[in-house]
Amino acid sequence: MISEEIKNKYQLVIGLEVHAQLQTQSKIFAADSTKFGNEPNTQVSAITLGHPGTLPKVNKKAIEFAIKMGLACNCTITRHTLFSRKNYFYPDLPKGYQITQDKAPICVGGQVPIQLADGTKKSIQLNRIHLEEDAGKSIHLDNQTDTLVDFNRAGTPLIEIVTEPDLRSPEEATAFLAEIKKLVKYLEICDGNMEEGSLRCDANISVMPKQAKEYGKKVEVKNMNSFRNVAKAIEHEHERIIALLEEGKEIVSETRTFDADTGRTAPMRTKEDLNDYRYFPEPDLSPVVISEEWLNSVRHTLPALPRELYAKFVTEYGLPDYDAAFLSESKEIATWFEELCLKTNNYKAASNWMMGPIKSYLNEQNLTIEELPITPEILAELIQLIDDGIVSFSSASQAIFPELLSAGDQSPVEIAERLNLIQESDEASLRPVVQLVLDENKSKVAEYRSGKKGLMGMFMGQVMKKSQGKADPKVATKLLTELLKN
Repeated sequence: MISEEIKNKYQLVIGLEVHAQLQTQSKIFAADSTKFGNEPNTQVSAITLGHPGTLPKVNKKAIEFAIKMGLACNCTITRHTLFSRKNYFYPDLPKGYQITQDKAPICVGGQVPIQLADGTKKSIQLNRIHLEEDAGKSIHLDNQTDTLVDFNRAGTPLIEIVTEPDLRSPEEATAFLAEIKKLVKYLEICDGNMEEGSLRCDANISVMPKQAKEYGKKVEVKNMNSFRNVAKAIEHEHERIIALLEEGKEIVSETRTFDADTGRTAPMRTKEDLNDYRYFPEPDLSPVVISEEWLNSVRHTLPALPRELYAKFVTEYGLPDYDAAFLSESKEIATWFEELCLKTNNYKAASNWMMGPIKSYLNEQNLTIEELPITPEILAELIQLIDDGIVSFSSASQAIFPELLSAGDQSPVEIAERLNLIQESDEASLRPVVQLVLDENKSKVAEYRSGKKGLMGMFMGQVMKKSQGKADPKVATKLLTELLKN
């Protein structure tokens, strides 16, 4: 372990390259299916395998998905974009080259705002977002010397989101990844499933003395598939590089692999220069020209973005930051909540229900919000019953809500009546109950009147017990306050 004192002599610098598989039904240059989990090598064609005489054809939907992401990140959309060949040998790259974008990426510049756990906000600058095809998958079985190759994934469309070296900590890196995952899911262009490889991350990591003007030599850690692994790999490299610098050793610019079990990286190969890839324009594909009409048609399909909904929930609905962050985390949750807010004006109560009973139920049952058995209209009716003092929140959450989840077409008020949960709000009816509680607790009444105001909770509990939970808390509190003054 490197001491904090030594660490503080250096500045960690991170750039990320995030690969997101696009949710098109077919591959970027062929009609093969992109479905995940089918038998190996059942989704390949002569085009995917690069057989002589075959010609690729660009998937229009992949272009539109890339444009969506670019617009969401405030990128400049390249109107005349080209594809190039990137030449390198890899066993799961069937053509011996990858079709990607080099000189004319479809999206240039842009930024992604992030917020850290302590509330710090930062805008991460992007270098570009470009389109390319995915490689296949090499499979290494235990105790086997042979490598198996599955080409089903080869040719699946990807966008690669490349940041500037703008990140300064593992926390910033994971916050950026979380924002990217949220964005691609909101835009419905990628499922964001890191375990299945739909979202993968390479990290470029370097260290330089804090007073230095130039970045240090970088290393690249490849193909990490979880936020935790990205953070662990960055932290490991941070310490490894500092240790080498402290020993006066040279940093080798190389590509490294990360072992999640040990939390350590290992060298794979020295880092290639751009010349090694021998980029040249793909001769079998025409340039893609994005007209103003086409760009505007894509722009009109953009949903409200997470940061826009967050701002709306804070400013229009008056919700705290924590509530707004939770409610905008998922497009499905945000949509359901907005539908609820069309039916009730008590936005804070709506938020509390979303973050409390509904979240707990969905987690316990392993369900999504779309699978919730009740509608926003029904929940709004329940919130109104509480607001009108007809039922208490405890009765609503502990008795009525569970019934709604299994009661089919019964309304909240019907369930409240059936379970005898309608609150007693009539002062004339409640006054004798409150007076009885005070008569039975005369010593406590004396203590209250002598200054022990905390006893109010005890009195309230007794009133609720004697009324079998049916006393309206507001009315009961008013009556207690009035009678205790006498």
